[in-house]
Amino acid sequence: MPSVALVASSFLPRVGGVEEHVRHLALTLAARGWRVAVWAVDRGDEPAHLPGVTVRYLPAPLPSASPRGVARFALAAPGAWAEWRAAARTDRPDVVHVHCHGPNGPWATAVARSLGVPLVAGAHGETFMDPVIDRSVALRRGLAWSLRRAAAVTACSRYAADDLDRFGGPACGSVDVVGNGVDLDEAAGALPGWAPPRYVLGLGRLVPVKGFDLLVRAFAQACRAGALDDDVRLVVAGDGPERGPLGALAQELGVGDRVLLPGALTRGEVVAVTAAAEALVVPSRVEAFGIVVLEGLRAGVPVVVSSRGGAGEIVTDGVDGLLVDPFAPDALATALVRLADPALRVRLGAAARRTVAAWTWDAVADRVEAVYARVTAAAPAEATA
Repeated sequence: MPSVALVASSFLPRVGGVEEHVRHLALTLAARGWRVAVWAVDRGDEPAHLPGVTVRYLPAPLPSASPRGVARFALAAPGAWAEWRAAARTDRPDVVHVHCHGPNGPWATAVARSLGVPLVAGAHGETFMDPVIDRSVALRRGLAWSLRRAAAVTACSRYAADDLDRFGGPACGSVDVVGNGVDLDEAAGALPGWAPPRYVLGLGRLVPVKGFDLLVRAFAQACRAGALDDDVRLVVAGDGPERGPLGALAQELGVGDRVLLPGALTRGEVVAVTAAAEALVVPSRVEAFGIVVLEGLRAGVPVVVSSRGGAGEIVTDGVDGLLVDPFAPDALATALVRLADPALRVRLGAAARRTVAAWTWDAVADRVEAVYARVTAAAPAEATA
């Protein structure tokens, strides 16, 4: 039985694209007969349970630039290394696959080298979605080291792959683009009582990079122009530090009574709310991939997708969605106005359902297994303990 360790920078019960990717990949590989372990950075969370998958939370200290930070690392490193080595001896992975380089990356690279097994370095857009890596010398050097040592490198999009060049690029010579997936049969819950009869939807973490302030401004512009029916609302679902400021912005722009900020949704509510929307808008300032785009395609609703980043690699403009530059004057507002046309919504939605059929977690696992087969067939590196 082949074995793999998926080494995540963050994992359940936390939520996000990396957590979803690792969870679904782990379950799909386990169902295919793999012995799967998830090694996640210990962030003090309650351990998650995945059927048929071993989940471990491991310490991953890194040195900081200050003498005190170096001293703390020196004290913590031996105990941390003992825990990583114990996990490796118990789980005996044939492949170590890093997902989203953070403190997990250098530790996973070291343990793969000590075991003499192939390392796969997986990028999920952390090099541009999270400013921490640009502020941390240890993380930048750790990422460069992992890219030099990796037998293969995966990235969630071509955009994410290209950004690795800033850190020296992969020594293996190329990057395998392995996107995210979506469960085509995920069950819908009940539509929440707050859902209006007609609405445009924004969905995700309410943080600046997701660009929901740009969406609120575009919605207000379309409303002022009288281009949207009076009964159309904007729903921005999710939680985060921008929730309050987004509400204040809607009030300032005169659309406070037409913008709803209901907070975080359950998975069943995500499915139901997306399916009932007239359109889904992903206005990110930059986006590594955008699982939410796949959720919109699955629902058969027209999607408006930011052209900045990997999300634009999923949608073909004018065929199964609309691509816009969220920073271009009037671009988002113009897209909202275009989607007031029911015939266009129907055409894009029908094409969306056809497109999403290729973006399943089984398809993701196929691509990952092909990478694993390639690196394990090569001569293993010599263990250095």
